[in-house]
Amino acid sequence: MIRRNRPSREEPENSVRVTDRRRISLDPESSEEPAKENEQPNLKPSYVEELEARTKAAEQQVQEVQARFDQLRQQLQRETDETRQRLARSANERAAADKANFIASLLPMMDDLERAIQATANDASREAILEGIRGIATSFQSALTNAGVESIVSVGEHFNPELHEAVDTADAEPGMDGKVIGEYGRGFRMGERLLRPARVQVGRGVINQAQNATE
Repeated sequence: MIRRNRPSREEPENSVRVTDRRRISLDPESSEEPAKENEQPNLKPSYVEELEARTKAAEQQVQEVQARFDQLRQQLQRETDETRQRLARSANERAAADKANFIASLLPMMDDLERAIQATANDASREAILEGIRGIATSFQSALTNAGVESIVSVGEHFNPELHEAVDTADAEPGMDGKVIGEYGRGFRMGERLLRPARVQVGRGVINQAQNATE
């Protein structure tokens, strides 16, 4: 007696079995492998990367130093300009004050001149007028001295073209040859600065003059 295998009720006849041949990886790290394969490997040695980092740091430091230098230079320029302006204002104020003081020292002489003129109009004595003029000259000399002005000594000195202006010459003793024997106008200087040369007369030795005539 032959028994036939009947199909199971759970599995219908003519069913097709499908087998999924895809590989399923249960390891979560295996999913990153394709991404790692696409990444390019770093071919630079470590010391090259270190040098590049140092270079960038040095460039950044240079930029910071340059910026600081520019800031200090601008600050120094401002301070220099302010100092220059302050010194200029101080010099101008000092010059104005000195000028005002000098003019103020001349005002008493103007008063003396007016009094002398008034005395002349009132027929004052010649001696009184002369005394008033001497007082004016003395006051003027004091004002010049206080301002730092000094007169140049000329008579008896050797002729100096830097201090004297020769107006003419005249016969003189042999010892006065080439020396100033007369003064037409006093010279003045302030420190090393010549304000006006003295207008002088220069002596010519008589003996030298005779020798020149003989020659």
